[in-house]
Amino acid sequence: MGVKQVKQKEQPKQKEWVRLDNASNIFLAAMSTTDTKVFRLSAEMQDKIDPISLQKALEQTYAQYKLYHSVLRRGIFWYYLQHTEIIPKVAPEVLAPCSQLYHFDQKELLFRVIYNEDRVHLEVFHVLSDGTGALWFFEDLIKEYILLRYPESLDEIKKEQIEAKVRHLEDSFVTYFRHNGQQSFTESAQSALRNFARTSKRAAFKYGKKFGRALLTDRTVPTKKRRVYRIKGEKTADNRTKVIELEMPVKKILHLAHQEEATLTIYLIALFFESIRKSKSDFQIRDTIAISVPVNLRQFYPSNSARNFFSTVKLEYTYTQERDPQLKEICASLAKQMSQQLSKESLERRLSRLISYEYNPINRLIPRPIKDGVLKIINYSNNRNLTVAMSNLGRVAFPQSIDGYVNRLYFHTSAVRPQFSVISHGDQLTISFTSPFIDTDIQQQFVRELTSAGVEVTLAANKTQADELRGDF
Repeated sequence: MGVKQVKQKEQPKQKEWVRLDNASNIFLAAMSTTDTKVFRLSAEMQDKIDPISLQKALEQTYAQYKLYHSVLRRGIFWYYLQHTEIIPKVAPEVLAPCSQLYHFDQKELLFRVIYNEDRVHLEVFHVLSDGTGALWFFEDLIKEYILLRYPESLDEIKKEQIEAKVRHLEDSFVTYFRHNGQQSFTESAQSALRNFARTSKRAAFKYGKKFGRALLTDRTVPTKKRRVYRIKGEKTADNRTKVIELEMPVKKILHLAHQEEATLTIYLIALFFESIRKSKSDFQIRDTIAISVPVNLRQFYPSNSARNFFSTVKLEYTYTQERDPQLKEICASLAKQMSQQLSKESLERRLSRLISYEYNPINRLIPRPIKDGVLKIINYSNNRNLTVAMSNLGRVAFPQSIDGYVNRLYFHTSAVRPQFSVISHGDQLTISFTSPFIDTDIQQQFVRELTSAGVEVTLAANKTQADELRGDF
């Protein structure tokens, strides 16, 4: 006699989710209508963008990055990323740059791909990824787009060369960092701090009793109490970010930096400090200019996560002398501070504090609204001790066969204070200034400093005043 088999009712598949790490929680606490915590990567292409090819390229790239299959949800004790089946769609640019991506009452992806004439833009909510992680996605998107958009120009030999180079990168250094092997949503969405935590439990425990201390800055480098200069001004219409783009030869800037015995980043920061001093009439002797600079931790600790994995250093310079300081003096001071804060001991101490904060059991039991309030206070206090900010994503190179289809790359972020972002491609360096203010006196002075040093600068700006708002560049 046969046994009757009863078909069990299939249970709905539970969606995967991962608790948001505290390094990302700070962006939620700091988010506002002015500072949306969204950043943008842009590529100016050889021809007008083909939306159909771009959509196909997006779908192919999206399939490789499980982290990007995320929506942000709110729980009682924490925020969390939840896997979603939403398919992203490219769209023409209609919103202001770096418009809000996250709305707590909506299930929506934490990035968007948009286009305008000959430009492709990737905008990312900083909770999802940092600049380096987003750049991996963007580079792969552009590669896929070019292969689809110009099949007649890329013969089989060139295609094979491109694919071989990509495989070579994936099999060597980049395997530590990119999406390879991260075929599950949970793995790709894990905090980038976890690998460090596995090898630093003793250090994390040591600092666990002080887990609320120095979340955003490194207290290991002693600093004197100084009056930090803060920039004020008239806000732009509807709180949109003011964007000014500068293009210039990268070799000329590197030459000027070497003359001052500085790196490109340090040189540009020093130039920015001097532009503030010379352009702001209320700036006084003994005022301190302080800048926040994110540092990619993957250059120190291999990580295969595209999640946020950076530390922030604070550099400052106090104008105490009656005479105008030499640019080389400012560069030397900034470089010394950078070196101190990026020492192995300093980095490990800072990361240990972040780990202990993230995994402290008491912190886990605090309701999310209370943690939000605490982080808002920390962020407010941090902002009061900063004048400006900057970020440098470095040099980006595509395989030679497709590199010619990309004219320029751009990078900028939403801004609660004036800041600038740097990226280079080929022989071109682009600097994008963003600000919540209408005034452009600092940026104008910065351009004057460059042109007086013999640098050819091309400039473009978006429209922010009420009588201008009929479109953006």
